[in-house]
Amino acid sequence: MLNALDPTLVDTAVKTIQMLSVDGVERANSGHPGAPMGLASVAFEVFTHALRFDPKEPSWPNRDRFVLSCGHASMLLYSLLHLSGYDLSLDDLKSFRQWGSRTPGHPEVGVTPGVETTTGPLGQGIATAVGMAASQKMLAARFPTDPELFDGRVIGIASDGDMMEGISGEASSLAGHLGLDNLIFFYDDNGITIDGKTDLAFTEDVGKRYEAYGWYVQRVDGHEHVAIREALDRALAEPSRPSLIIAKTHIGKGSPSKQDKSSAHGEPLGAKELAATKAALGWEHEPFHVPSEVRALFADVVARGVARNEAWKVRRDALLARGGEEAALLRTLLSGETPSDLLERLVAIVPPGENATRISGGLVQQEVAKHVPGLVGGSADLTPSNKTWLKDAGVVQRGAFGGRNFHFGIREHAMGAFANGLALGGSFVPYTSTFLVFSDYMRPAIRLAALSHLRSVFVYTHDSLYLGEDGPTHQPVEHLWALRAIPNVFVVRPADSLECAAAWTLAVERTSGPTVLALTRQNLPMLDRPSGFKPRDMLRGAYVVSEESGTLDAVVLATGSEVSVAVAAKQALGERGRGVRVVSVLCWEQFQREDSSYRDRVLPRGIRRASVELGITGPWRGIVGDDGLALGHDGFGHSAPWQVIRDKVGMTGEAVASRLASWL
Repeated sequence: MLNALDPTLVDTAVKTIQMLSVDGVERANSGHPGAPMGLASVAFEVFTHALRFDPKEPSWPNRDRFVLSCGHASMLLYSLLHLSGYDLSLDDLKSFRQWGSRTPGHPEVGVTPGVETTTGPLGQGIATAVGMAASQKMLAARFPTDPELFDGRVIGIASDGDMMEGISGEASSLAGHLGLDNLIFFYDDNGITIDGKTDLAFTEDVGKRYEAYGWYVQRVDGHEHVAIREALDRALAEPSRPSLIIAKTHIGKGSPSKQDKSSAHGEPLGAKELAATKAALGWEHEPFHVPSEVRALFADVVARGVARNEAWKVRRDALLARGGEEAALLRTLLSGETPSDLLERLVAIVPPGENATRISGGLVQQEVAKHVPGLVGGSADLTPSNKTWLKDAGVVQRGAFGGRNFHFGIREHAMGAFANGLALGGSFVPYTSTFLVFSDYMRPAIRLAALSHLRSVFVYTHDSLYLGEDGPTHQPVEHLWALRAIPNVFVVRPADSLECAAAWTLAVERTSGPTVLALTRQNLPMLDRPSGFKPRDMLRGAYVVSEESGTLDAVVLATGSEVSVAVAAKQALGERGRGVRVVSVLCWEQFQREDSSYRDRVLPRGIRRASVELGITGPWRGIVGDDGLALGHDGFGHSAPWQVIRDKVGMTGEAVASRLASWL
């Protein structure tokens, strides 16, 4: 039993963690040694006393997750992962912060075995952990014949910086509301930031704030092992609230000249101070040394985790052997598979006639939910406007996690990170929804979803100036391209109900990154497609929606609500003897991934190009070229009925045709 461990062995293990972290930073001549030195005791207790994991199977669905929200302390995590038997060698530790290494400056999921989420931007880690904890609760609720099949916990460490960032407050408030008793966070209260002591700018009582959120709050000495262990036990036993353990620590613990100083935060100790620290700790070893007794200690911890995983597999197999709905659901959730004919099923139910794409997109989403049981999500207090509520699917609330709908409240920052946590849980396909202009509030979470290759869907409605009377504060103009500028984000802007079917198919079938859906407030006509049109062409990102007749003078690329405008303009130009092709650019990112022969068929080389999209035109100029024409709106919006805005900014078929004719 861990409680019977020799204190001398514990002390040696803690020093091993400290010095592995310090050695990694020294070797790189870059990094943050202070936090790992101060947090080594807390992290040791988490990994050896509480955390249930199997390094031989890092993706074990019922493992506990560890989240280092203060990602600058990454060498602490890498040292523990190495000691805990993950596929992370001493050579990997020696390559900290180097090109192509598995130990980057901040933890990145998918790069380092055992890293559960990408952290670094402060506040994102703890906010993502809230979604992770909810994911485990939701899994447990779906298997009532064996509710303990999924009983994973999320345990993490957050810093002063995490507590200052507003996103952590939003997410922690939501965690308290939901009563996520499987969520435990240590707050590393070391009183130091880069600028100096935290009281330069931060004097609130964090514990009282978290009590107000509905958390169970404890305070401990972060270097006193018995106290840490007992606090962990109380938190693990807490039946109805998430837990915050405020651990008073010393940054740079053991460093004679840098302990409790800002200089311990973001720079190596240096050769002189490293020697002094080793002397002070009584550490007489070469760099990256791990005593054999410490390896044996962690080997026992690993053995317990492996045995727990094997026992879990027996329970899983028993449920699968029983058959029935639970077995089928478990297979689907664990595999994440979608029907191979999903597009065809969605195309079959699209509504005819004119519809706002937020409405037709919502109808398509209902059908998606029937075939993708892992689809879950909600809106930031805009459900009636976003049309994303899953009918007859229940609501996720405290003590009732079997639903599929969330009320996120007015918490866009936390909503995005929460969805990332659900995606990282591995069994759900999360979606969120709000107005497109508020994607600004969610940009850090979207960027991390892209960096982490997460299967998240971000639904944004009211996608242009046509939001109307609310005016320029709510009318997005730069947002489509701001989102397209993030690597590995797919931005999908459907032009009618049929393209909504393709948009949702792209979104849920994509497993390598997040997808943004940009949907209209106003009605759009159903487009007439040319003969030979194949619905699956929409999944290629761009396709010919209206063919030219006669000589091809130009190709017009349009998106969303502007596709029908471009088609009307093309018809007017045809009457003037101009041959124009209209290409619907449903998703530029997907089109760019298609083979060159397809791209050249859609956009023939040597043919002049124009673009039509009601937003900023600068990025389109790089696509249409120096002799091309980019039509849009390079300014903020206007407060007026959307039809008035349309006429005033010249986005009618006739107005666009006149500008195209002059250009040609």
